[in-house]
Amino acid sequence: MIEIRRSDDRGHAQHGWLDSRHSFSFAEYYDPKHMGWGNLRVINEDRIAPGTGFGTHGHRDMEIISYVLEGNLAHRDSMGNVKGIPPGDVQRMSAGRGVTHSEFNHAPNQVTHFLQIWIEPNVTGIAPSYEQKTFDDADKRGQLRLVASPDGAQGSVKIHANAALYAGLFDGAEAAELSLDPARKAYVHLVRGQLVVNGQSLHAGDALRVQGESRLSFNGGQSAEVLVFDLEP
Repeated sequence: MIEIRRSDDRGHAQHGWLDSRHSFSFAEYYDPKHMGWGNLRVINEDRIAPGTGFGTHGHRDMEIISYVLEGNLAHRDSMGNVKGIPPGDVQRMSAGRGVTHSEFNHAPNQVTHFLQIWIEPNVTGIAPSYEQKTFDDADKRGQLRLVASPDGAQGSVKIHANAALYAGLFDGAEAAELSLDPARKAYVHLVRGQLVVNGQSLHAGDALRVQGESRLSFNGGQSAEVLVFDLEP
């Protein structure tokens, strides 16, 4: 089973300083048909205006991944981390038994465009922790690069969840396949460009909910960047 969710069908919040698209129910956007998929709970596509950002706020028992597309995301948290997250980096914060943080765009004339991703953990009440790694475009070009996993395999960031996240870049004749366990779920989110996945044509912001499939094929890319989640049933 493969179901398409088009970009324009997502929730939308416009706060002036923040333009956000919600793949799943979040804040004031509620859709009982889209509460998450497997243990994937949130994909927010956020654009933060110059000189603005999210003030200090708290999280508990959630695996939070930031994936920056343009600009730079300034992160500060109660663990003492003060980081800048540029495109190509994957940041993982395990909220555990409680953490506070802020996220800002300090640039005077550039929007910060990023994805905020929440995955439900398979263990709760742990000490909060932080990890950030760079994944070069060359490692994602024409293939799916593992960027987050439960055991940190292949140099990915380690998440405390029964899930894996892959990132890929596809253009022209570049193509790849990903084997799946049909007993699990998967979610494909096209970050930008155009891409054909299992014969389905996707444009930026489109997504696929996948269940009962053993393979995903990726081809027909036009400046495409894609994220693929392997998730709990």
